[in-house]
Amino acid sequence: MPYAIAAQTRSLMGKRSKDELKVMRVPAIMYGAGVAPQPISVGRSEFIKIYRAAGTSALIDVSVGSAAPVKALVKEVQVNPLSMEPRHIDFYQVRMDKEIEANIPLVFIGESAAVKADGGTLIKSLDEINVRCLPGDLPAEITIDLSVLKTFEDSINVGSITPPKGVEFLDDVTLTIATVARPLTEDELKKLEESQAGDVTAVKSEADIKKAAEEAKVAAEAAEKAGGKK
Repeated sequence: MPYAIAAQTRSLMGKRSKDELKVMRVPAIMYGAGVAPQPISVGRSEFIKIYRAAGTSALIDVSVGSAAPVKALVKEVQVNPLSMEPRHIDFYQVRMDKEIEANIPLVFIGESAAVKADGGTLIKSLDEINVRCLPGDLPAEITIDLSVLKTFEDSINVGSITPPKGVEFLDDVTLTIATVARPLTEDELKKLEESQAGDVTAVKSEADIKKAAEEAKVAAEAAEKAGGKK
């Protein structure tokens, strides 16, 4: 799915001006190999909509003013820690004839027999994978089929999945993507419950010790004052 956003040039670097705040625009920077950094701004609501769909792994056609659109990736988004609203965006302009590296999200499909039939717990160790390819070959996502996990001994690692045409995986081939853990036995569950109960008791004991120390301090201060009055 193609993504596009209109941008405007701006003379300032960094924080939003009062005018930009009023019209809900977010400051940004456009940069890339052989491209001079260009301060721009984009509409807040327009960017949020596109970013939710494209993320950092899909190409976006960015049109700055009346200039022809260029292909870019969202490299970084700084957000307000309280409102989580974007407050600055880094766009990386790409060359379509030059390979780039990007993190591509993993999408899990199918169902593991070790989970469904044997009661195991699915463990996902990765949620994205690092790739190298030409911008035109950049996949929006990598699909992982969990149905190959038939037993607790099965696993999916980087080396066991086939990259799309023109795409090279950069992560270690032995890196685990997904496995299924065996369900706990009754003895293991009992030991886990006992260890958790012990932890709670320890916490209570520490709290009681602290409380007792505070009460002793108050009592000592009261006794000292009483002794001074004699």
